[in-house]
Amino acid sequence: MDEFYPGMKPEPLVMSRVFKAPRETVFRAWSSAGHIRHWFSPAGCTVPEAEVDFRSGGVFAVCMLLPDGSKNWSRGNFVEVIPAERLVFAGGVTAGGTKLFNVVTTVTFADEGAGTRMTVHQAYEIFAESARFAIGGATEGWRTTLDKLDTLVTRLTTPAVHGSFTIERVFTAPPARVFHALTNAEAKAKWFAGGHGQEILERRIDATPGGRERVEGRWPDGTVSCFDALYFDVIPNRRLVYAYEMHLNGAKISVSLATLELSPAQGGTRLVLTEQGSFLDGYEDNGAREEGTGFLLGRLAASLGEPSAVKPPAQICGQS
Repeated sequence: MDEFYPGMKPEPLVMSRVFKAPRETVFRAWSSAGHIRHWFSPAGCTVPEAEVDFRSGGVFAVCMLLPDGSKNWSRGNFVEVIPAERLVFAGGVTAGGTKLFNVVTTVTFADEGAGTRMTVHQAYEIFAESARFAIGGATEGWRTTLDKLDTLVTRLTTPAVHGSFTIERVFTAPPARVFHALTNAEAKAKWFAGGHGQEILERRIDATPGGRERVEGRWPDGTVSCFDALYFDVIPNRRLVYAYEMHLNGAKISVSLATLELSPAQGGTRLVLTEQGSFLDGYEDNGAREEGTGFLLGRLAASLGEPSAVKPPAQICGQS
């Protein structure tokens, strides 16, 4: 590549790595935007946005945030998706509205021992001279990218971890008022999520049997968390039972069953919250869910006009 000509085609890149996981698991790491955001960038870079429609003809779009704060978008489509065997996607990379290069990526998955050999083949067509330097560093970039993929694959092969906790609080407010704060959209918005700089992207609640609740928010570091619940049992002023999923950046991290029981106590209300959860794909809760729930109940108390001694949890992103 001593001379540069727009549309020139350098030698393709070929990278290969063996992962200690079945082909289906390594293949799954490509299947959603939530997974792609965890690993599809070299060391020092991140993926703040991605769109993945995992089928032939589906969209594959990735925004890569560079160390200098600039963003490079790769936009294209899947040409071929053969489960646990082969992926082909084609697209182009732009920066500041200028097309840098087109690339066709072919990924194959093969059994090797007890693991999987994944091979990446990339063919380029260059349109901007500055892109030559990026492509020249592609081998090292893919090496550190596959390091990140290895970390995700390890998580995806980690068994689910189970946990449970019970929290009890006594409020001076009567049961009807506490129940209203737990189930009314306007009242619940005063305490459930939205603190510590979280931007609420979506909020809705239907606290009836078969109804759903969803709260999605973006944290200052760019992390997007989503609480998605389904109500099973609703007895006004007495009990709520619902199951919910938690997602971080589109990846499901847990599934939980929560029971909230209300009873008269000391002229007010005793609330007993019991939660049983399964933490998935290597997500390490380390007590953050219980701590975050206690923090939210402190905010509930404050919304009812009662003082709260609960301090903000150290890791709030794991709990909506």
